Amino acid sequence: MSCQNKETIGVQGHRGCRGILPENSLPAFKKAVALGVNTLELDLAVSKDKKVVVSHEPFMSRFYCLDPNGAEIPVEKDTLLNLYKMDYEEIKQFDCGSKPHERFAEQENMPVYKPLLREVFTLADSLNRHITYNIELKARPEYDNIYTPEPKEFVTLVLQELSEKQLFNRCNLQAFDNRVLEEIKRQAPNMKVAMLVDEHEDIDEKLAELSFKPEIISPYYELLVKSDVKAYQQQGYKIIPWTVNEIDDMEVMIAFGVNAIITDYPNRLLPLLKH
Repeated sequence: MSCQNKETIGVQGHRGCRGILPENSLPAFKKAVALGVNTLELDLAVSKDKKVVVSHEPFMSRFYCLDPNGAEIPVEKDTLLNLYKMDYEEIKQFDCGSKPHERFAEQENMPVYKPLLREVFTLADSLNRHITYNIELKARPEYDNIYTPEPKEFVTLVLQELSEKQLFNRCNLQAFDNRVLEEIKRQAPNMKVAMLVDEHEDIDEKLAELSFKPEIISPYYELLVKSDVKAYQQQGYKIIPWTVNEIDDMEVMIAFGVNAIITDYPNRLLPLLKH
């Protein structure tokens, strides 16, 4: 693969740069922009007072959050600490960065809170006015009205944030839940969407469930083979795999010619694309 092609592959910082700093935190987004990512990848939940909060889970995960007193969250309690049942000011009291993450030994720990989406936009845009955003709505049918709003309200709240910041042209929205993707296209037909595909799903089957053609297919990276990448691209799709953290796997995805790579370690990926 030529260097010219390498240089066109986008680098997306997964939850900022989870391998380096606490996930979905302002320091992680700041670091990812400083490293030189093209795109910040992040996840959304909604608070009781209808604030759009950056969080991978719609609850306080015991794996990386501590309670407002700095204590561990018991195993039986984390899913009960439901963000959709908490006002944002309460959510902000939890420290989701000081606890070492068992899967990310290189991560530097520090006290952080779950920020509002608008805070991330303000910070990142102050550092790089060209940064783009890949934003996941964390929805599931079983979450409706328990952990998250139903898709219609969830999408409306997110689109309002994008509209206020005039960011429609610098972001795409993504979801595993095809109901959310259908709702995005109903409310904002020109919004680019990414269909997320997990390791237990089939790309073609999931595409067939949609009433439209998504701009981006974003599969678990091990689902991909080179011939599939080329075939999908020839059909007009962009291919953006997740979450590619080992250098050997990054090199395979680069050789496949994917459009962008989502990684917890942009510090590992960026040098590979410069050589």
